[in-house]
Amino acid sequence: MSIVTTDRRLAVLDAPSNLGLRPPADGAAPGCYKAPWALRDAGLLERIGASDAGAVVPPRYVATWQPGDGVRNGPAIARYTRKLAERVAEIREAGRFPVVLGGDCSILLGSALALRRTGRYGLAYLDAHSDFRHLGNSPHVGSAAGEDLALATGRGDDYLTDLDGLRPYVRDEDVIVLGVRDEEDLRDFVDTGIAHVTDPELGGLEAARKVLVRDDLDGFWIHVDADVLDSSVLTAVDSPTPGGLDAAGLGSLLRGLLGLPGAAGLQITIYDPDLDEDGAQAALLVDILAEALAA
Repeated sequence: MSIVTTDRRLAVLDAPSNLGLRPPADGAAPGCYKAPWALRDAGLLERIGASDAGAVVPPRYVATWQPGDGVRNGPAIARYTRKLAERVAEIREAGRFPVVLGGDCSILLGSALALRRTGRYGLAYLDAHSDFRHLGNSPHVGSAAGEDLALATGRGDDYLTDLDGLRPYVRDEDVIVLGVRDEEDLRDFVDTGIAHVTDPELGGLEAARKVLVRDDLDGFWIHVDADVLDSSVLTAVDSPTPGGLDAAGLGSLLRGLLGLPGAAGLQITIYDPDLDEDGAQAALLVDILAEALAA
């Protein structure tokens, strides 16, 4: 087992929010809120030599929702976004590199808001799905974990998309989506200016460089949904999807992205310890992160 050697001063911050997901079963809450504990228990902080930045505790998860209610737990997500943004900003102001452990994908709003408050930043979005549902392409909105990229790029109600009057937190032309496999998801990006690569191992890093390393950007954030991994590699997510990256492929892609000028922070989301009884998949994710951050 290797220990990371890196010039970055890493700080791990827990963002254990499950507010953006639907219940996995009646009477149950999504288990991804436990992910930071599982990754810590698998030795993440020791492996990457990070300081402990603590946790941002989310509001209560409320499962009840029906079409027409708007974004599930929307006001709670807005409150959490502000809290998370403040903590991410504190880490960066202290000269540290935030490694944020989700939680579901809606935590992207907090990270994006933190960066937007200080300038113009891009986004490398690694995910098997577009997470781009909004009223322009769907009859209703629902769970923010399937809508976070739409929200971050300004599509949705002001109370989520225009905090501090900063809509959009990320501009379409400053985003690259890596790993989306579904053709229907890809159609959502037509005429938006959002770049995408379905197989990141084939030119993904070079495409990311063109989008993210520009004079008019102050840097970029890296979002990693664990389901970007192939479902044969990692199943402990709410929507495992075939055709994704293997562990070596994800590690290589992250290592490349972290090596680009302007990398400002990284988050990992959607891993669900309830679906990983022996902890083997947590250990795999820690291996991937340790390898990537060691570069």
